[in-house]
Amino acid sequence: MKVSESQISDRVAQLYNTYPFPPEPLLDQPPPGYNWRWNWLAAHAFCTGRKPLQENIRILDVGCGTGVGTEYLVHLNPQAEVIGVDLSAAAIDIARERCRRSGADRVEFHHLSLYDIKQIPGQFDLVNCVGVLHHLPDPIRGLQAIAPKLAPSGLMHIFVYAALGRWEISLMQQAIALLQGDRLGDYQDGVSVGRQTFAALPEQNRLVQRERQRWSLENQRDECFADMYVHPQEVDYTIDSLFHLIDASGLDFVGFSNPQYWQLKRLLAKAPELMERAKKLGDRQRYRLIELLDPDISHYEFFLSRPPLSMTSWQDDTELLQAVPERHPCMEGWPSQSVFNYDYQITKLSQSEFEFLQACDQNQAQATVEQLVQKLATPLETVRRLQSQQLIMLK
Repeated sequence: MKVSESQISDRVAQLYNTYPFPPEPLLDQPPPGYNWRWNWLAAHAFCTGRKPLQENIRILDVGCGTGVGTEYLVHLNPQAEVIGVDLSAAAIDIARERCRRSGADRVEFHHLSLYDIKQIPGQFDLVNCVGVLHHLPDPIRGLQAIAPKLAPSGLMHIFVYAALGRWEISLMQQAIALLQGDRLGDYQDGVSVGRQTFAALPEQNRLVQRERQRWSLENQRDECFADMYVHPQEVDYTIDSLFHLIDASGLDFVGFSNPQYWQLKRLLAKAPELMERAKKLGDRQRYRLIELLDPDISHYEFFLSRPPLSMTSWQDDTELLQAVPERHPCMEGWPSQSVFNYDYQITKLSQSEFEFLQACDQNQAQATVEQLVQKLATPLETVRRLQSQQLIMLK
């Protein structure tokens, strides 16, 4: 019997009312660390090459759940207005309490279906849509509902599941559903059946091995186990179906927010002839080749934009010299010559790089790159290297 969209939405809401997600603890202080994708300055610099002109922006967190991402969006963007929307009333209640306790007071929440997002007035400069579209009965219609809320030159960050890296998850989902029989939709029973199944399977079973290698630590919590294995609605993508979704949105694809994975050189560097052949491929063909050769990817994360979104490469020396540099806002371990960069990768700074970053920190007078490199005798290539590593922002 065919299930209607409203029935699917009701089942999804029931899951998250039973197991509010994510199940992160509530804190009486701002959350630790950062996710640069939730920092407007960092995200804009990543996508366009330069720091944005405005910081007093509007942010929409679609499918905010228990407010883990929403809380970061408020604290990482101190001048922004933030709105969170979710289908689960239980999750929204936790999100409100989470943000109240941590002092994230520039946020309002709405218990609302994504399909009804038009009820929220106005447009937004940054839209966060993480872990949502793949749980909709019609993801294309869902993304088309969100797209009009993105302001011109705005950015939307999306996270959806990838089929190749979730193959074992899909098999276990189907197995649990079969074992549940007429109790399908009883999510607590589903978690119990799933845990019993994993415990009964042989040690060398492929599903058991994959669970232990990738997911078991987070899946100790029933909320995570339920979200992964007993979800009533899931769409897993490949590159081809992903770009079908993107093309239907009417928005522009800016790029993946984990670009290191999408470098073919990391896979075929030892075969220069194949690398040469790959140059004939279009971007989407190359992305497809990468996921076929390295099918461990479990999700896609990427930015879309609404035109016009102008890019700055800073390849012209004159343009670069006239820019004003700032140290990147997402960096830990500073001041030190060994820091965690925007993506939590350890980065070793040369003495020249360290001194230039120090000067950026102390640049109250808004000195240009030209003025700083002359003062410090810094090679211009050092500045380019810092900018390419997202260690400085230019405006």
